[in-house]
Amino acid sequence: MVRVLICGDLAWAHKECEELYQGIADVVRMDSPNRAEFFAGLQPGGKYDGIDGIYRHNISADYIGIFDKELVAKLPASVKWIAHNGAGYDQIDVATCKERGITVSNTPGAVDDATATTALYLMISALRHFAHAEQTLRAGKWKSSHKAGDAHDLTGRTLAILGLGGIGLRLAELAHAFPMRIVYHSRSRNAQAPEWCEYFGADRLDEMLAQTDVLSVHVPLRKDTEGMVDEKMIRKLKKGAVIVNTARGKVIDEPALIRALEDGHLGGIGLDVYPNEPEVNPRFLEFPNATLLPHMGTETLDSQKKMEVRALTNLRDYLTKGQGSDIIPEHRQ
Repeated sequence: MVRVLICGDLAWAHKECEELYQGIADVVRMDSPNRAEFFAGLQPGGKYDGIDGIYRHNISADYIGIFDKELVAKLPASVKWIAHNGAGYDQIDVATCKERGITVSNTPGAVDDATATTALYLMISALRHFAHAEQTLRAGKWKSSHKAGDAHDLTGRTLAILGLGGIGLRLAELAHAFPMRIVYHSRSRNAQAPEWCEYFGADRLDEMLAQTDVLSVHVPLRKDTEGMVDEKMIRKLKKGAVIVNTARGKVIDEPALIRALEDGHLGGIGLDVYPNEPEVNPRFLEFPNATLLPHMGTETLDSQKKMEVRALTNLRDYLTKGQGSDIIPEHRQ
């Protein structure tokens, strides 16, 4: 019988895991406390030898590190599928996986609602300055430093979505209800976008930024997107605009973001992600117009269980059908 490795956390879908793999595969749980012992287990005759696929959760990095070039090179030749639990897969060297004939899948649709509602909260709080208002209440100062002139309603404002994938599209649906005007920029037009979503291609990106009240970032972290929201892009936003980020911290040039807060070009920010998590730049704590969350995008039972089941199903489908779903774009080519 084939073997699959559970690498990292499986918190909610134990029963589903048993049902999905019953009679199909032996499930082996990664229990190595460090990278060296994990590598030893991958050797011929080791406890992970002969595994055919891997279910991976980011928490495994706390013990064995990320799936970088070194780790992927150590995997047995039998491994042909890595089912990653999560939409973002920047902790996996997907180029090396492709070279070794390993397909990587992720769980994009399972995170859409939870991450989009996180972005919605950050947008509302950043525009209305709700996070600072709560802090003053808890300190017994009751709106002592709130300035109504710095806060704004959402109705009628323009929300620009950078990367209209599943999460961005779900945010568009939620924000449209206020209503807000929805514009977006992606590498190409999204065929699933409703007619009220206005597309701005690369040749009109500056035009979109100049009209933007809120820029919500939803692009994956890759070499070509690192620092994508840079000084130049931030300064092309209208004065007083808000930036929301629920994607990855390194997509935004952090020093440029802080400078724009310092000189008042930005009216506020809402961040759920940071470049060096769990570290947060202490400068952000100085700004009352900053709403900050500790990467809470998918921190719900509902979403995390959906993610676990979806990743496990992708791997099961590969084992039974020779092909799973949710293959990452780099491996579809």
